[in-house]
Order: sequence, then C-alpha cells, then structure tokens
Amino acid sequence: MLPAPSADALAHSRRVVSRLRALIADAGGWMTFSRFMEAALYAPGLGYYAAGATKFGVAGDFVTAPELTPLFGRTLAHAIAPVLTETGGEVLELGAGSGRLAADMLGELERLGVLPAHYSILDVSADLAARQRDTIARERPHLVERVRWLTTLPENFTGVILGNEVLDALPVELVHWTEAGPLARGVMVDGGTFGWEDRPIADPVLRARAEAQDLAPGYLSEINLAADALIASLAQPLDRGLILMIDYGFGASEYYHPQRHMGTLRAHYRHHALDDPFYLPGLCDLTAHVDFSAVTRAGEAAGLTLAGYASQANFLLGSGLVELLMEISPADAASYLPQANAVQRLVSPAEMGELFKAIALTKGAVAPLAGFSRGDRRHSL
Repeated sequence: MLPAPSADALAHSRRVVSRLRALIADAGGWMTFSRFMEAALYAPGLGYYAAGATKFGVAGDFVTAPELTPLFGRTLAHAIAPVLTETGGEVLELGAGSGRLAADMLGELERLGVLPAHYSILDVSADLAARQRDTIARERPHLVERVRWLTTLPENFTGVILGNEVLDALPVELVHWTEAGPLARGVMVDGGTFGWEDRPIADPVLRARAEAQDLAPGYLSEINLAADALIASLAQPLDRGLILMIDYGFGASEYYHPQRHMGTLRAHYRHHALDDPFYLPGLCDLTAHVDFSAVTRAGEAAGLTLAGYASQANFLLGSGLVELLMEISPADAASYLPQANAVQRLVSPAEMGELFKAIALTKGAVAPLAGFSRGDRRHSL
C-alpha cells in the first residue's frame, strides 16, 4: 500500500497535471516523453525538483549515498584530493541535493589540507540551493564563504566536476522498436488521463541512435540525449581536470540486454519504485538508468579521455572507504555499527555496490585515480 499524499500535496500534483495537459495541447495533442519528464521534474515552481517537498532521506522519496553516511563524502574527498593538489583547481558539484555531500567533502578536504579556493554548486532548483546553504552553514559554518552557487557553467574551469546521481534524473527519450523500425513513444491525453502513443522519430540524431541498436520488435527502452549534451557542455569549459560521475547503470551491452526489454524508467515515491511514470506527477521522481557507453562516446567526442570505469564498491574501496571506517573504534558499538551497516549498503552487490558505477573523464594531464586501481571495467564500454 502506497502512502497517501496530504491534501496540499495532492492539490500540488493536480496543478502539475494541469500544466502537463496544457503543454500537450500546445504541442498538438502529443509530445515526446523527454518533454513530459522535463516538465514533471523541472517546471518552475511545479516540477518535482523545483517545488519545496522533501526529496532526500527517510522523510523523502529516496535515500542517496551521502544521506547514508558521511563516509561516502569523505571517501570521495580522498579520491579527488590528488587531482586538486596536482591541478591547483577547484570543485564544481552538479545537483548537490541536500548539501550533505558538499558538507562532508569540505570537512575532509580541510582535514587533508587541500581545501580549494572555491567549492561551486550548480543546481537548477532554488529551493534545493537554499537547503544546501542551510546544511553547509550548519555543518561547516567556517567554510560556507568558500561555497558559491551558480546558475550557469563557468567559462573556464580547472579541477574536479562531480555529479552523484545526476545523469539518472535527466529527461530521456522513450523508444519502441517495432517491425516497421524504431518509433518515439510519447504522451497524449486520453479521457482525461495520460496515455502512450508511438509516432515516427522526428529527431535525426535520436533516429540514428535508435537504428544503431537494432533491437527486436517489441523492445522498449530509453536513449538519453540530454546526458550526451551535459557531458559535452561540461567538457567545453574544462581546461584541465576530472569529471567524476557516480550513478546507477550499465554499459550498452547490459543496458540493451534482451532480458531488459521493458527498459529502466521508474518513478520513485516515498521509498517505493513504481513502473507508472504518470503516478502523481510532481510528487514522484522520474529516473532511468545510465548508459555509460553513451556517456563515454559523448565525452570522447568532446575531447575527453576515459580514465576509469568501475563499480561503486570497487571505486570506494580503492579510494579508502574501509580505512576511514576503521578510524571508528569497533568497541564503540553505538558509533561503529550504524556506519558499518551504511558501508555495507554502499559496497554490497545486493545493495548499491554493483548497480552503481563510477566513471572518470579527464582533460589534460591528470594522474590515475586510486579508486580505479581495482576492478577497472573500461574494456566493457
């Protein structure tokens, strides 16, 4: 049984539905799913990430790694510290969520003596930016002046660009492979409710990508052109440094495996994963797994070098996660056991350890990251 929304939340969802219906009407009665997903998540004042409801943690709809334990952010700080030292650069975090990751990383970078001059955050949500300020001001008040909130990418950047669970929240195109070839699966309104309708693919880039997959008729999946565009846009201002993305997904051979014939698109509502992306628009997060082969191609086309690809478990273990955990005495059960349990969730193949991956794209001379010293899977992309 799914938790019932409050009256205010339900009223908000109805406003989002009205907006989506209007957009579909303006588009002639049908629009691509990527446009639907973008509006449902990011429409100003209405979309899931643009409105004020709690998203992260126990009280929200899902729990991200930084919310589980500060050891995640501390480990990432160790992972990127050599790059900051080598380049003398800064940190730019994309989609910083509650600000938890930024606070933990800033604290550990300070402890390591490699605090960057600035830690920038680029987030499309003014509401989340305010929450991030509150978190950092509460947890690291003496460092809050180093943090800058951006609305656009800088013209030039050196250092580390970091995104944790960013790519999965980008709007995706839905494609249905049929006997007549691939079709775009879009959204229309049928009897007052949202429904599916397939149409010929108008975008030549999307059509070429879909035809290149050569999947069996009946196969339904996603192609994330927005992720390609994001990687290309990040590569442009990067003079020297590292783009590090952590997210759930696969290489193309796994992503488009015959057994994954219904795709990976999901809605997340109050810690429940749903197959229906039309459920309570504005109250649900919509996500799709990441095709890391496509991310790699986009990066290389933009002049980046694939510097590492590994499971989250191998990346965190190689970056010193266990060593940080062991700084807590096992004799102090009240402190140690919750952190040990969180670490287990981060690295267990049955939890986040295998499904989540870390990918590194670099520009210029950047030394290899220790996190890819074990289990590097670049060959699989």
